[in-house]
Amino acid sequence: MSGNLKRSILIFIALFPMLVNGQENVFPLNISLFNEATAIPYTRIITLPIHPGIQIGTDYSYRTKKHSRLFQTANINYFYHNHLNQGIGINSEFGYEYRTRPGLSFSCLLGIGYMQTFSTTEEFSFNNGQYEKNTDGGNARFIPSLSVDANYYIFRESEHSPSIFIRYQAWIEYPYSPDFIPLMTHINLHAGARFYIFKKRSHDKGL
Repeated sequence: MSGNLKRSILIFIALFPMLVNGQENVFPLNISLFNEATAIPYTRIITLPIHPGIQIGTDYSYRTKKHSRLFQTANINYFYHNHLNQGIGINSEFGYEYRTRPGLSFSCLLGIGYMQTFSTTEEFSFNNGQYEKNTDGGNARFIPSLSVDANYYIFRESEHSPSIFIRYQAWIEYPYSPDFIPLMTHINLHAGARFYIFKKRSHDKGL
């Protein structure tokens, strides 16, 4: 694991309690499984074969109104793309959510993050008349993203209702191959859930 990735993970861990304490013990946990693909965003939704990934995170609400919310997320994620690479990363997104009376909500999120990718196949170089296996130390990537999602709150009158969501995430891997392809576009299709592990005792606000 590279020094940059270690530092990024340590920063993420250090900031995580601040997010939790800032919400007065209201601790939402977001977990999703996703399918990753190298594709041009918004040209495809469902892609095959499936390249699995998982994301775990939380979010902090800056402003909450009756039908809207301005928030920020903090996430750690991993994906495995056979015959290409696997990656582990962290990211944060600023989002706006609009929540309707029936319990549906729609969100748009703009994110930025860091990812370390590793080859999923063995790589060799030809030195001194023979092939030698290369050591894969990973590659550092900058990953901006833009996502849209649809979310359904199970208990629509509860401020802290658990919910399920589907999210379409478009993101860019940069630099990908500076001498050949400077950037690579990806899409992730998430299916996940948001719920609270700890919750401050208070009366829920009806919508």
